[in-house]
Order: sequence, then C-alpha cells, then structure tokens
Amino acid sequence: MTTELRWTSADLETLPDDGKRYEIIDGELQVSKQPHWHHQFTCVRLVRFLDQWNEQTNAGVVNMAPGLIFADDEDVVPDVVWISRERLARVLGPEGRLHAAPELAIEVLSPGSTNERRDREAKLKLYSRHGVQEYWIVDWRTQQIELYRRTEAVLKLSVTLYKDDMLQSPLLPGFTCIVGQIFAEAM
Repeated sequence: MTTELRWTSADLETLPDDGKRYEIIDGELQVSKQPHWHHQFTCVRLVRFLDQWNEQTNAGVVNMAPGLIFADDEDVVPDVVWISRERLARVLGPEGRLHAAPELAIEVLSPGSTNERRDREAKLKLYSRHGVQEYWIVDWRTQQIELYRRTEAVLKLSVTLYKDDMLQSPLLPGFTCIVGQIFAEAM
C-alpha cells in the first residue's frame, strides 16, 4: 500500500526563505521562481488603481501577496487581493494570514505553461470552491484581463478586456480604469 504525500501549511514553515514562492493546492506543493520585473510592476499598478478607488470609498483593503489559507492542504499566495473591511475583521488570523476567501483575487500570469496552468486551472478551481466573488487573470504580455465572476456558485469567465477597454466591476462600485493604464510605463 502506497500513501501519497500531502503537503500541509506546517510543511511550508520548514522550507527555506530562498526567494521562491511555495504554495499548496490540494495537498500538492507548487513552486514558482521569483517573479519577473513586468509581473511585479503589473501587481504594483493594480494595487495603485484599486487603492485610489478604495481610499475614496473606504470599503476595504488592497494587499499584495497575502498568505491565504483555506485548509491545511490549501495554502496559497494570490498576487493581489481586495477584501472588504467587514470580511477582513472576520478572516485575518493572528499570524497575519487570511483564513477565508477575499472578495477579489488577482493573479498576474508568469511565463511558462506550468505557471499559466496553475493560475488558469488549479487556482481558478480553488478560488471558485472557496467563495471568491471575482477572479482576475492578468496577462502583462498581451495586456489583457480575464474577469471571472461568481455565477450559480461557480467562477465563470464573464469578459476578456483588452488594452483600450474599461475595467469595471459590480463588486467595486465606481471603480474604473482603462486596461492599458495598468501596463503603461512598464517597458
């Protein structure tokens, strides 16, 4: 009888602090290299635009790469999240990690088929299963954003936005941004 190794949050604590991103999805260890310049630049821009809106509404909090623990074998690091203040008060643990879904999770694609598959398939299913209301997959190479919205208890692709399109969300009333502005100044 063989037993499959299932990674846990406790296992993550034993891994080196070596600049790599370690995550667990369905008990499987996922390892990513240090993010690309344009990946991080895009994350910063997303935070900037979301935070500008958020400062006007005081509706929630925007953060980059927070720890998100859904279960002992589901411990991930979304690139950017937005979470309402009410929800944050209920789900932020004393160790500084979220223990339930934020309303919005954003992943900026990193190059490589393994990385893309993780964001487009594994994380989409994970976020869908645990109640994320919107999931944005952002591609800095093509300058587009795929918006997945919760419909009938599942995250489904709602729209793909391109450089000249307006990014808006019913989750964030009054938030608007031209998609191309997110990628401006990156090159």
